[in-house]
Amino acid sequence: MALRSGGHRGGARLHGPKLDHRRRRELGLSFQDGGEHYHRVRPGYPDDSADWLVPDGARTAADIGAGTGKFTALLLERGLETTAVDPSGDMLAQLRKDYPAATALLGTAEATGLADSAFDVVSVAQAWHWCDPLLASTELARILRPGGVLGLVWNQLDTSVPWVHRLTRIMHAGDVHKPDFRPVVGPEFRGLESHLSPWEDPVLPEDIMELTKSRSYYLRANEATRAKVMANLHWYLHEHLGHGPADVIRLPYVTQTWRAHKA
Repeated sequence: MALRSGGHRGGARLHGPKLDHRRRRELGLSFQDGGEHYHRVRPGYPDDSADWLVPDGARTAADIGAGTGKFTALLLERGLETTAVDPSGDMLAQLRKDYPAATALLGTAEATGLADSAFDVVSVAQAWHWCDPLLASTELARILRPGGVLGLVWNQLDTSVPWVHRLTRIMHAGDVHKPDFRPVVGPEFRGLESHLSPWEDPVLPEDIMELTKSRSYYLRANEATRAKVMANLHWYLHEHLGHGPADVIRLPYVTQTWRAHKA
């Protein structure tokens, strides 16, 4: 889910407002296509994240930068009337296929095209680093009801585990857990607080290879760089760590969920 041209994105160290518009757009365009592959290989989110984020009595939600609907699914499961917004038509096509109960619309965090004061919850999962945080804050505050909740969510690989730390270096993964990270939000929001959900995703070595292919570094690389990344991963997973093709690897994540209320 991602904005200014992405959806559920990862793979670049882009947190904060300093990423210029041109670079944000260049990286985000990597995700315009490949919705089916993205949906198949990217992990979902733990229930705990949505349980903490969604307030009692909430009825409507907008999932911004929804991508293929990984977080949209949790909102629907909680009975929320959900609108999913993303700038990629390919990502939204996959979302409509898997989550027909959601309303899926083209748009960005800075220009959603949604009505004023229409939502109790607005989520941005794996996407805030692609947004202009101040412009997006103004827009998302506009579509939230007074007192509504903004949620910013990241699946982050748990690099406190040594073998995962080395894996992320080989993958060139930017979505790693940084304990001192705090997202930038505009003055329209108050009371920013966070919640951590440690969990493990059971995957095969091949799944990790495919996960790497869904990241911005790999998508914008030339063929020689891609081949080098795959060779290094194959060596690390099979020769260094000793996993066979059918071995289930429990890949550690920390999902960090941030919430703030419309002032």
